[in-house]
Amino acid sequence: MSNRPIGTSPGRLKKRSEFLAVRRGEKRRGRLFLLEVLDRADDAPPRFGLTVTKKVGNAAVRNRIRRRLKEAARVHAGGDMSPGNDYVIVGRREVLTVPFDELKHELSRRIRGAR
Repeated sequence: MSNRPIGTSPGRLKKRSEFLAVRRGEKRRGRLFLLEVLDRADDAPPRFGLTVTKKVGNAAVRNRIRRRLKEAARVHAGGDMSPGNDYVIVGRREVLTVPFDELKHELSRRIRGAR
């Protein structure tokens, strides 16, 4: 399962400048979302942020996508995040149509860097 100690969860990216900094990092494209990863070169806990563009739909649709991605990261993929990295997950509309188990596994796989 997870190899991180219980009680340590990834932090959150909150400021626009933090999100923009992650854009300089590696991009891992997928059918369900784009994952941007930046190595901060430190040993601090990992941090992640979620974003969904207005192209995807209205506020209700964007919020549903955000909630599904946030829960998938919380229950499954958070343990795959490496210390010293920042992650930004850019959600796509397809997140709403796939089974939750598939979403969890895809997110976990992308975070680990597997193709």
